[in-house]
Amino acid sequence: MDANNILFRCSSLGYIMTEPKSKSEAISETAKTHLIDVFVSNKYGRNTDVFNRYTAKGMMVEEDSLTLYSRFKGKFYKKNELRIANGWISGCPDIILNDLVVDIKSSWDIYTFFRNTAKLNKQYYWQLQGYMALTGKETSKLAYCLVNTPDILIQDQKRKLLWQMGLIDDTDKTYEEACSELDKLAVYDDIPLEEKVIEIEIKRNDEDIEKIYHRVDQCREYMDKHLFKSILIP
Repeated sequence: MDANNILFRCSSLGYIMTEPKSKSEAISETAKTHLIDVFVSNKYGRNTDVFNRYTAKGMMVEEDSLTLYSRFKGKFYKKNELRIANGWISGCPDIILNDLVVDIKSSWDIYTFFRNTAKLNKQYYWQLQGYMALTGKETSKLAYCLVNTPDILIQDQKRKLLWQMGLIDDTDKTYEEACSELDKLAVYDDIPLEEKVIEIEIKRNDEDIEKIYHRVDQCREYMDKHLFKSILIP
């Protein structure tokens, strides 16, 4: 297997774009750890993605968030299903328009939703630069959406809460009050539509895109030397 054939997913660019602490190092320790995962995935066909409650909601409400965003913008948007690639990276942006590319993020709850107004997530910045590199667009948008948590996940949280409280009776008053709070943290039908979407515009930065390509080349060199060759030599 040749490391030069590996394409890095836009969603993972933030890992390899972290700067090393030492100027003598080409890539960071965070990047090296990620490259081990990439190596394992490519050679052994495994996937390191952890299926937790956050990723579970994101997958389950993908269509709901797209619908919410369409209502928010007053236009019908269809999800892009085509994965795009060039010689370095690959990605599947949620929405590709004539003038921009949009990536939708489904927040876990109202608190994580509004925290997105504090500062730009660097992982998402690099992801969107990758998408713009692949599509040739000059502008991109992150669209954070606040949608209801699926009931199956709410019920799962309530079962865990019952166990954590050491109870066997779900009619306990304290438990019922806690479940009521869980429901409020999971359902947002009372919140106006215009307050359930946060858009952040990110402009194309050709200098940063070139940095991505350069870093991918560095990562391939590292993988070829330290993983694909050395790791399998007794």
